[in-house]
Amino acid sequence: MLPGSAAPAAGSGMFVPTQTVGTVLCCICGVAMQPNPANMCARCLRARVDITEGVPRHAAVVYCPDCTSYLQPPRSWLRAGPESPELMQILLRRLNRPLARLRVSLSGAEFVFSEPHSKRLRLKLRLRREVLHGVKLEKKHTVEFTVHDRLCDACSRAQSNPDQWVAVVQLRQHAPHRRTFLYLEQLLLKHGQASLALRVAAAPGGLDFFFGSRSHAARLVDFLATVAPVHTQTAKQLVSHDTKSNVYNYKHTFSVEICPICREDLIALSPQVSRDLGGLGPLVLCIKVTNAIALLDPLTLRVHHLEEKKYRVYNFKAALTSKQLVEYIVLDIEHESPEITIDGSRYQLAYAQVARVSDFGKNDTMFTVRTHLGHLLNPGDLALGYDLYGANLNDDDMDTAMTRHSLPEVILVKKSYEKRPRTRRWKLKRLPMEEDGANKAKGEEEKRADEYEEFLRDLEHNSEIRFQINLYKDEDYRSEMASTIGDDVPTVPIEELIEDLSLGDDEDDEGDEGNAHVGMVA
Repeated sequence: MLPGSAAPAAGSGMFVPTQTVGTVLCCICGVAMQPNPANMCARCLRARVDITEGVPRHAAVVYCPDCTSYLQPPRSWLRAGPESPELMQILLRRLNRPLARLRVSLSGAEFVFSEPHSKRLRLKLRLRREVLHGVKLEKKHTVEFTVHDRLCDACSRAQSNPDQWVAVVQLRQHAPHRRTFLYLEQLLLKHGQASLALRVAAAPGGLDFFFGSRSHAARLVDFLATVAPVHTQTAKQLVSHDTKSNVYNYKHTFSVEICPICREDLIALSPQVSRDLGGLGPLVLCIKVTNAIALLDPLTLRVHHLEEKKYRVYNFKAALTSKQLVEYIVLDIEHESPEITIDGSRYQLAYAQVARVSDFGKNDTMFTVRTHLGHLLNPGDLALGYDLYGANLNDDDMDTAMTRHSLPEVILVKKSYEKRPRTRRWKLKRLPMEEDGANKAKGEEEKRADEYEEFLRDLEHNSEIRFQINLYKDEDYRSEMASTIGDDVPTVPIEELIEDLSLGDDEDDEGDEGNAHVGMVA
């Protein structure tokens, strides 16, 4: 076999020559190399040609510490976190023109760690450029950006005058309690809808959200329309105008009124409304409030969902609210029908014999009523309901219903549990808001504390409400702090709790300067 030849292919009887790559000597250093158009090795080529010549090594970027935004020339501000893809995109845009002018292409980029207090951002780039007869070289290049702090226009206006708002959302509800606002507060925190508000102020009957932009206020109004039945009205007031440039400055007001019907309210439907809803009622319970109102007939288990526009046509009011619930004790229970599920909630018709807890030791008054809580109640349990037998009602629709129908003496609403002060392993976030003088009156703080405690109990008893909001683990909770409660008292499973993010002191200080108005309340 001749040298430099390969073995014959099987079955072909032919010799296949070995493919060898020719080498040449570098014209500078004489090292053997594969031939290229420059006839120089990579080391000599890099020593004589610098593809990073003209590429800037230093640049500047403007940063707003209040809203954590970076200036995108000429006037745009983009929010970006540290070492985030958004921040890298902002920095690379500052280098696009020099790279395009030098005909240098970018093949890769990554951040180089720098101390946060150094006000420096470093990027390591991999640049590629064609040199000497089509030969392409690639080289690493580091660019250092100096961070200059400067407030953006919106934050500058807010710092100079916090009341210099452009739009305000006035959220109101005519109800004897604030449970609706406590629930909406948790929804706003979960979805981050109030993060752009300059400030939040408590007002009689509701909340006021102040924004530096009309679009931010409109976004909050659109969100409220998806989670609650609301009626919105808008208005604007001219602040100043320039006749030469035809520029007008307005202050915009969004008046958002939430439907006064709340969960667990008892409603007496007029004969016309009852006919329009297919013979529902005349006594119905509100079991759920989203962008529609869910009405349940506790005697027939019929459910009707009423949209906000349809409600504005009927505009009925609650005959009795949750503030007027009376506690009963169940003496006997007799199931009438099997358990069924409607809209994800379980119900079962049953006849219950109940007596008012306040009547024990005074009289023997008992009531036999039909209830939808047969799957929950057992003899000896406590239940909350509306006392139609002894209530002083001032409602025309209720008077009409009493004359035309044989109404029950008691409407049971929910099962009641023993109320004991106890610690919880979870907590909620709260929106820091400015309190007005009326909310600081004598007795008002105690009333608000009771309403908040009642809201926490509702979260423990109703898993459907907990599903919509975020509950956080309380790091200060200790098992020995827990008080002894009954086994049947509902609690929040630990699987539903979220680990709260704990930041260092430096990061806490930076977070306090930003627009994330969030505080923690156990």
